[in-house]
Amino acid sequence: MNKYFAICPRGLEELLTEELRSLGAQYLKTTHGGVHFSGDWTLCYRANLESRLATRILWFIAQAGYRSEDDIYKLAAKQNWPDHFDVSRTMRVVTTAIKCPLKSLDFVTLRVKDAVCDTFRARVGERPNIETRNPNVRVHVFLTENECTLYLDTSGQPLWQRGYRKASVDAPLKENLAAGILKMSGWQPGMALVDPMCGSGTFLLEAIQVALDHAPGLERDFAFELLAAFEVQNWSALRQAAEARCKFPEPLEIRGYDIDEKAVRATRRNLQEAGFGGIVTVDCMDVLETEPLTEHGVMVANPPYGERIGEADQLAAFYPQLGSALKRNWAGWNCFFFTADMRLPKMLGLKPSRKTPLFNGPLECRLFEIRMVKGSNRDL
Repeated sequence: MNKYFAICPRGLEELLTEELRSLGAQYLKTTHGGVHFSGDWTLCYRANLESRLATRILWFIAQAGYRSEDDIYKLAAKQNWPDHFDVSRTMRVVTTAIKCPLKSLDFVTLRVKDAVCDTFRARVGERPNIETRNPNVRVHVFLTENECTLYLDTSGQPLWQRGYRKASVDAPLKENLAAGILKMSGWQPGMALVDPMCGSGTFLLEAIQVALDHAPGLERDFAFELLAAFEVQNWSALRQAAEARCKFPEPLEIRGYDIDEKAVRATRRNLQEAGFGGIVTVDCMDVLETEPLTEHGVMVANPPYGERIGEADQLAAFYPQLGSALKRNWAGWNCFFFTADMRLPKMLGLKPSRKTPLFNGPLECRLFEIRMVKGSNRDL
């Protein structure tokens, strides 16, 4: 049984724990920014293929205490790297740390790279080439105040890269964060869903995949396919089973709107590229003018805020108008707004029933839930 660590956006750790448990993970331990778990290679493949929330799945290699860079070098030099990947693979070392007392993480990265290359030279007479942009293999080093952990990445490109997005707009939302927000909203296939500020369509694409039981990793490759332990028949069977589960695309009660024609074109193109063209509605429309076509449903939105499009004060006139439109048109709906602008509920004039801290990269945000019950939303 292998040990793994799944990285995720901060705020999604508990949801990721539940997701990994449903995939068969054992000995789960939730921590800041991810989840430790155990399982066989089948679980590793499934987690990469089917997790909607993880950013990467790292395979645990070794752990030990340290006091200097030399201690870290010695730990890395003890590992049988040629047993894990072939010398023909390109590699990169990635170092992250919390409360690390060492002066330079770049020097730690260099020392671990040297240790891996020295191990290969001693075993096979040559060393792997270094590739920093798109390596075959990533060695991850994680340092705490006194402990060093070595991992091998099994994912390759981050798992939020589903393999379908071809067109984008400014500041697109990461797919795994969007999937987590959808999960938190309580939306389920069969329920009406609207994103009135859809951008490049991330919420729509994630919801469609859930509705069609389409595994998020079906359109991409993974780093574990280049590791020595790769079980090709096992992986092939898992992929075929996931493909067989996919439902035939049919019209869904999912709608996206945006006032920017460029964003609407990007969303339509992305839906088409993903094989989902024509099954959801995407139109160019001002959020202040949109109206629901059903009595109940879920609205999700990542509205503009100062860090994304300019000075936040520019939005001060927009939010009260949005609040009035919600009160006027959207009674019976649960509305979720993901934003870094903590003033949003007050400026909407609506009281949130829940405020969930989430992080968009390093940016602290909130997911505000506002239940639009006719006549019950009082001004703040």
